[in-house]
Amino acid sequence: MQQIAITKTVNGKDCSASGAFCISDTLKITMSIPRSMELVDPSMVICRDGQRDKTLLPFYEGQKGDADIFTFTLDLEKMCDYECDGLFYYDLRFAQNHKTLYTSSINNVDFNLCDRPSRRFLLLVYEDGFTTPKNYYGTTMYHIFVDRFAKSEKKLPVRNDAILREDWDTGIPEFAPYPGAPLKNNQFFGGSLWGIIEKLDYLESLSVNCLYLSPVFKAYSNHKYDTGDYTKIDEMFGGREAFDKLLAECKKRGIKVILDGVFNHTGDDSLYFNRYGKYPSLGAYQSEKSPYKEWYHFLRFPSKYECWWGIDILPRLNHSSKPCKNFFVGEGGICEKYVKEGTGGWRLDVADELSDTFLDGLRKVVKNADKDALIIGEVWENAAEKVAYGTRRRYLRGKQLDSVMNYPTKNGIIDYVKSGNCNMLYNTVTEIYSTYPRAVCDCLMNLLGTHDTERILTVLGGRNSEGLSNAELSEIRMSEDEKKHAVSMLKIASAIQYTLYGFPSVFYGDEAGIEGYRDPFCRMPYPWGRECKELVEHYKALGKIRKEHSVYAGGDFKVTAHDGGLFAFVRESGKEKMLTVTNRASFEIKYNVGAKWRDVISGEVGEDTVSLPSNTFRVLEIL
Repeated sequence: MQQIAITKTVNGKDCSASGAFCISDTLKITMSIPRSMELVDPSMVICRDGQRDKTLLPFYEGQKGDADIFTFTLDLEKMCDYECDGLFYYDLRFAQNHKTLYTSSINNVDFNLCDRPSRRFLLLVYEDGFTTPKNYYGTTMYHIFVDRFAKSEKKLPVRNDAILREDWDTGIPEFAPYPGAPLKNNQFFGGSLWGIIEKLDYLESLSVNCLYLSPVFKAYSNHKYDTGDYTKIDEMFGGREAFDKLLAECKKRGIKVILDGVFNHTGDDSLYFNRYGKYPSLGAYQSEKSPYKEWYHFLRFPSKYECWWGIDILPRLNHSSKPCKNFFVGEGGICEKYVKEGTGGWRLDVADELSDTFLDGLRKVVKNADKDALIIGEVWENAAEKVAYGTRRRYLRGKQLDSVMNYPTKNGIIDYVKSGNCNMLYNTVTEIYSTYPRAVCDCLMNLLGTHDTERILTVLGGRNSEGLSNAELSEIRMSEDEKKHAVSMLKIASAIQYTLYGFPSVFYGDEAGIEGYRDPFCRMPYPWGRECKELVEHYKALGKIRKEHSVYAGGDFKVTAHDGGLFAFVRESGKEKMLTVTNRASFEIKYNVGAKWRDVISGEVGEDTVSLPSNTFRVLEIL
């Protein structure tokens, strides 16, 4: 049992759950060490990322009861050598009976004492004045893969090299014989921006106030991650007319629209590369005299060039080329242009492959265009200390991203819901909350699935897909019993997702019960008229909770229970306090709330104790 108490304060305010601080802060770390532990000579050993350790000695404050009190005072600006940010790792050390004991923390808050150095605490220092857009706190986001969400009655052009499917309700997306095998991806089901406009009433019924669209720029494929022309909206999605109409209709309803920015690579079939000569420009593949030649990395012109993950239809952009970089993040460039035209910001595809200078420039032009625009990065790990291609990234230190896709918490939620053990979930949400700046935590993109992952319902109730071919996966469906179980598990998972710090992002159709294994089976058309009504109503209830309770727009967060199948946390702001309790144990649990409460979904009221049958959840307003 941990006996040493460690508290952190800035300007007298307790911030013990945090490990990220502003450069202008002076951080005071206080240790209370019971004398019965016989620990002497405490010290802090700290290093700036990539530099040598330094040993700091504490100030002895005196005794309090049966404990000795020591403090460390850290001038963060001085620690950062008067630079604007920094990343540090540290541990606390003690002597006991002629040996040294070291702190070791698995989640950056809780710790044990070990007889050798192990996992150190992380301390992130971010730029003074770093904020994130508060208009996104409390958001409910809906992620739409445009070709598969909704068709419209409007007749749209179909390219000569595209195939329009007529089997929306029953069709299976075309698949390759094995993962990674070549596939044209030129079969479309006909979803469009017009279709989204016609479903805005439905989205409002889910309390959605932010749409995140898969790429909409002109491109050959149905997924559009092979951009052909960044200045044009794809005609098969409705073109510029539909795009402008969508922005206008969303603005009327208070719905923000986030675009998918694919800036690491283009398609080979693009205005800029023009491998097949379909565009009127002189593309980089066609001639060394092309104005776009320096936009790409040619190893041997023209047939050998750098690509994204070696996929030759996705040539990688060369952002060290000034014209290329300026096209995206210069004044009047693509990133600024669409924000000025009314979009709410960008989700950045493969952010790990975008350079620091590119991201610095992107933030500058986007925030100059609209300080309330949101910049989200696709980062799959802890973004506070991410290393990509041998370089430590500084995503969350104030000059680059506002937020990231919260894949670590997604994994923690799934592990808890599937296993019934909340250890991974507890450690993950604790670590993220204690390593990211608070402003980042308040607008984290919390997801359970995307176009890159298996459908969450399939993850929670379907067969293990390991070793199965695409042909087999295209036909597998859950039994009624499997689906019933998966639905009950998804209710628990989504309750956590919706009430955690940050905001939920729902991949289109998850609320309708869409099944599906890996890409492309996670991209089935939305089952209009065949939805799982039980799930839809559940998601409507969760959306309503977020809409009616401002605590979810930046309220404090604290885990109050994490014992096996029981997981509970509170969100608190001012006088408002909300409690989420989930039970994945095989038996009923009675949880002591310690106050009067009201279940905001069922309307039930009670006092002190609340009962949770096996595999259920509660969202309670503390009265």
